[in-house]
Amino acid sequence: MTASRDVAAALLAAIALEPGTPLTMTAPPEPGPRLQDVLDLTTGFEVTVHDGFDYWIAPDAEVTAEVTASLEQANATIVPTRKLASVDSAYWCRMGDREYLRWAMPYDEQLLVDALARLHAVRESGIGDAKLVGYFRSSGVVVPVWDLAPGTEADDVELPATEFRARFERAIADPTPLDASARRARAGLGRSSGHPALT
Repeated sequence: MTASRDVAAALLAAIALEPGTPLTMTAPPEPGPRLQDVLDLTTGFEVTVHDGFDYWIAPDAEVTAEVTASLEQANATIVPTRKLASVDSAYWCRMGDREYLRWAMPYDEQLLVDALARLHAVRESGIGDAKLVGYFRSSGVVVPVWDLAPGTEADDVELPATEFRARFERAIADPTPLDASARRARAGLGRSSGHPALT
């Protein structure tokens, strides 16, 4: 059973429940449709970034001291995150005293990393003054990460992100093999995936 089928089964089971009823799944789901089979992939997907886990609690729910303590504990683990408005799937985040840009890119991994390597080889992989420090994978999606200058806010990255996107789109459309400089850059990007920010 794939993860895609597991998620689809949970989604369909949740839809069938009365509002406010918790979803409990005690056994692996039976074979069935995949997530991409039950979602309407022709419509847009809007992401809402919450500042805390308070959205877990229904407006009319009783908030006990235990619930409040659980929320406070959960909220203490949050990495402050803002979604960029100028480009899709890019997120500013603050981890400790540093800021980063994480950009989930829905491209084939080989093509994406080659494009980043092309840009890195000619010193065009930065976003403004931010340096590309590597990438990680999340649910099969490659997420490049840039190390922002200390104190950089999300609004500061909007214009540089659009400028980078134009360079990236040209690079990913380039069908020529990587030259020696780009191959070296690509190897370096692979090693960078162990950066502590990329977790």
